[in-house]
Amino acid sequence: MLPQDKVQNLINRHLQLEKELSSGEIDKSKYAEISKEYSDLNEIIDQAKEYVNFKKETDDLNNIINDKKSDSEMVEFAEIELRNLKKKYLINEKKLKIFLLPKDKADGKNAIIEIRAGTGGLEASLFASDLYKMYERVCQKKKWIIEIISISKSDAGGLKEVIANIKGKNIYSSLKYESGVHRVQRVPDTETQGRVHTSAATVAVLPEAEDLDIKLDEKDLRIDVFRSSGPGGQSVNTTDSAVRITHIPTGIVVSQQDEKSQIRNKEKGLRILRSRIYDYERQKIDKERSKDRKSKIGTGDRSERIRTYNFPQGRVTDHRINLTLHKLDEFMEGEIFDEMIESLSLQAQEDELSKIN
Repeated sequence: MLPQDKVQNLINRHLQLEKELSSGEIDKSKYAEISKEYSDLNEIIDQAKEYVNFKKETDDLNNIINDKKSDSEMVEFAEIELRNLKKKYLINEKKLKIFLLPKDKADGKNAIIEIRAGTGGLEASLFASDLYKMYERVCQKKKWIIEIISISKSDAGGLKEVIANIKGKNIYSSLKYESGVHRVQRVPDTETQGRVHTSAATVAVLPEAEDLDIKLDEKDLRIDVFRSSGPGGQSVNTTDSAVRITHIPTGIVVSQQDEKSQIRNKEKGLRILRSRIYDYERQKIDKERSKDRKSKIGTGDRSERIRTYNFPQGRVTDHRINLTLHKLDEFMEGEIFDEMIESLSLQAQEDELSKIN
């Protein structure tokens, strides 16, 4: 049961923000922040009011039920109302608990997604390409903007690696459960015997860090420049435009050579580096917080197998929540992606709720 005063504080805060917004005397620098908090509270305020009024309403209904002067029709009506009220109370309690869970401040950020071919040779690179196309379709349907930062192609149209920036509303909260090893089972086009092959690709989703999140000190960076090269070591230009940036304190290294300009490559490299450092720091804090507890959803570890795409059987299975969807083609088209994400988000919420119950 949630403490009444905790829920009453939400109601009081909502009323206070309402007064501040209607007064027209808010500092412009704080207006957006206050408006967002008020908007967030608006989504839960009715449930909060119903929750704190529950005792009074149940007392009133019990008085009717226990009053000998009440006729049978009135008692029956009060009993039905009481049952409905108790059901609603449990629903409201769960919604309020979810609302009061600690917020991940990165949830509202844009994301950098990194997809790399894993075990399986050429087939793995083709699967990496298929995964990227799937995320592209999801972005199109949700009207998110996806922009390639760097790309390395393999033979036959596959991808060795692709790094992209995805922009929109609450991107990281929608994509953060995609990090890990994605395994595919299918018959490659080159397979003459019709045998099913297993290969894999890794996905890393990082919250896009801003300058305010991670301040990079020049003395902590080692920047090396070298000549960009194409497939098979063939030089693609004659200047040292490629950049390798090493963050000395963490040992994180980023190489960037997609652009012909050294300056542009450095800009892109720093963008990726900032997000990797931000993610590294977050993971370090998360590990310290949960040394004795491993979440069912997983740790975001890049080596953790999270999902299998079985083409012969037309199914996709998420191993963290034991969810299987027999709609693989639709999933790869981005059609039912939300179904998977919502299930993962709900399970993550359940895991968090179990810690406070």
